[in-house]
Amino acid sequence: MALIPSQVLRVAILLSYFSILCHYKALDMPAHQTYGGSWKFLTFIDLVIQAVFFGLCVLIDVSCLLTKGGDSREQERQLRKLIGLRDWMMAVLAFPVGAFVVFTFWSLYLYDRELVYPRLLDNFIPQWLNHGMHTTVLPFIIIEMRTTNHRYPSRSWGLAAVCCFGVGYILWTCWVHQVTGVWVYPVLERITPLARAIFFSAMTAVICVFYTLGEILNSYIWDNPHTEKVKGE
Repeated sequence: MALIPSQVLRVAILLSYFSILCHYKALDMPAHQTYGGSWKFLTFIDLVIQAVFFGLCVLIDVSCLLTKGGDSREQERQLRKLIGLRDWMMAVLAFPVGAFVVFTFWSLYLYDRELVYPRLLDNFIPQWLNHGMHTTVLPFIIIEMRTTNHRYPSRSWGLAAVCCFGVGYILWTCWVHQVTGVWVYPVLERITPLARAIFFSAMTAVICVFYTLGEILNSYIWDNPHTEKVKGE
């Protein structure tokens, strides 16, 4: 795909995330007024991750255009750092967290929506915004993967980083419950402590699976075996 269309796509996706975040923050929801605010919801954290990631992609596109034809080694070095950060975010956060949010939300929603998205929320969140938070995330990130070859870290380091994120969010969720006495998601209220521990472990395993799937998909799209990409690390 040509450079300019890719740039336009990234700008459009970034603007869509800005719109979704602005509309989401403007919602007058009781849960937003309690401890942790919007930051206790993985959906909101994921939206911020996606917005930051695509903002970084746009910054790199602009930097490439501005430095095109230049021979400054310092500019090239800074650009390589940005590209390295972009690839790390894609591998460890943007794809696995985004895919995890879409998969877990719709799986629980189809099983019993009251476990994750009670009907009461329909009074606050319009359908288009719900899909903007829980559906379009995955096709957007796949579009980015299709237009740019991202260099993944070694699988062990990547999985370790994803696990740190997952465990960190679980600890944050437990802390919110410790402070407020209420679990962030209704499903956690309905299961026993043992089942809750199993649920947390299973969700951590699932997000690790999505990291691996992202790595495999990126290699498949670009016909670039992972062993070649990490050679020399």
